[in-house]
Amino acid sequence: MLVRPVRAIHDAVRDDIADLVTRRAMPTASLNHIDPFLFLNHHGPQKYATPNQGLPFGPHPHRGFETVTFILDGDIAHSDTGGHESVIQAGGVQWMTAGRGLVHMETSSEAFKKRGGAMECLQLWLNLPARLKMTEPRYTGLQRQHIPQFTEDGVTIRAISGKWGHVEPAIHPLYDIAIAEVYFAAGVRHTFTIPPARNIFFYVVRGEVVVNEAANRHSAHQFQLVEFEASGEQVTVTAPTAAMILFGHAVPFNEPIVAHGPFVMNTREEIVAAIEDYQRGKFGLPQDLSPA
Repeated sequence: MLVRPVRAIHDAVRDDIADLVTRRAMPTASLNHIDPFLFLNHHGPQKYATPNQGLPFGPHPHRGFETVTFILDGDIAHSDTGGHESVIQAGGVQWMTAGRGLVHMETSSEAFKKRGGAMECLQLWLNLPARLKMTEPRYTGLQRQHIPQFTEDGVTIRAISGKWGHVEPAIHPLYDIAIAEVYFAAGVRHTFTIPPARNIFFYVVRGEVVVNEAANRHSAHQFQLVEFEASGEQVTVTAPTAAMILFGHAVPFNEPIVAHGPFVMNTREEIVAAIEDYQRGKFGLPQDLSPA
């Protein structure tokens, strides 16, 4: 099989939100998106004081895409106008389909605000194809123990969605997209086989990795995103130190993308309609949210 060449290594950009340490891995000046992966924010790692105000994401709307949030440390209290609410602890994952539109909030639990402590999370935005932009909103919140995983030769794969080895994934999304948290012990090597028709999303959350070998050998470290060419099938990853990557792949939609703040649609007219619908209360109102 042919190696999937690395096109570029992109640094996440520091872009703090209030007192929340934030690095935006995508979009940046060097990379807009990797269809259908739209956006990634890496919050933390940092330590919150005792007491603290918690995460700063009060009520805000979304339409036309999905959010997947990975809680590595701390917790996240979620509530939305679709009637969904949960408090997900470290190791858990939240998958929210905004679809035709909702208002949600993501804060820290009252317990975390009182005690403080370590906090780190990732939020990944996934596009929806035109046929699913106006689908009914839905939400799944899973604790650590509900996410299937397996370990093979020093590599642990936590299967969020899609096919990963012999395990059934935690989430069955609306279209074929595979996402996993991948943990490497120091010194191990693993090869992924991804069909060339699928785009790869590869972000180094912790540690350092070496991608591929010989002429296409590249090193990437924490807070870097690896962009691949659209050819070849094999991606070999070697971890000189213990490392974690967020790894995904999907067939690109190849559709127009028009984004405006919290809305991602296919045309400017659809963005205007989203703003008007939100202003008319069609996504629900902040007072409809349950307390965190």
